[in-house]
Amino acid sequence: MPVKLPSAIDRGLRPFHVDFAPAGRQPSAVSVVVATVVSIGGSLAADAALVTIGQAVFPSTRGYAHFQFPDYSKLTVIGVVIACLAWPVVTRISSAPRWLFLRMAVAVTLVLWLPDVYILALGQPPKAVVFLFLMHLAIAVVTYNCLVHIAKTRPLPAAAAAPRGRERYASHRR
Repeated sequence: MPVKLPSAIDRGLRPFHVDFAPAGRQPSAVSVVVATVVSIGGSLAADAALVTIGQAVFPSTRGYAHFQFPDYSKLTVIGVVIACLAWPVVTRISSAPRWLFLRMAVAVTLVLWLPDVYILALGQPPKAVVFLFLMHLAIAVVTYNCLVHIAKTRPLPAAAAAPRGRERYASHRR
């Protein structure tokens, strides 16, 4: 059963498809765990590939502190785990979870670029920082795709399907 929110809050959340009327059942716990493991592995592999490419293209970046596996792997794993914990929440609160999660991934990636901008302003090598930007982007792409394709929402039984989208909002105006 959809949650009835005060109209001001409902109007504020509507553009973000936060309507507490999920379009499907939440992904299974097993699929979320599998997606998390694949996301971590894929993100670390993408990071390692970008570091290798960065060092090959710009030899001056060899030995750069943020290109060391212990440095980037900790932060990558933490970020991926947080995103993977968020996905089941998004599938519960939105009738358009992929739409919302994609926008969240873009927003979080932009926020995670702020420290990169900061260290660039502090004088870190621009060639290396460009690859830090690319690493954040790669992690977002890998994690988003793993979650929405591996930890899919499952169809609701026809009788249990709650009104969604415009149908849900039309019932508020009656």
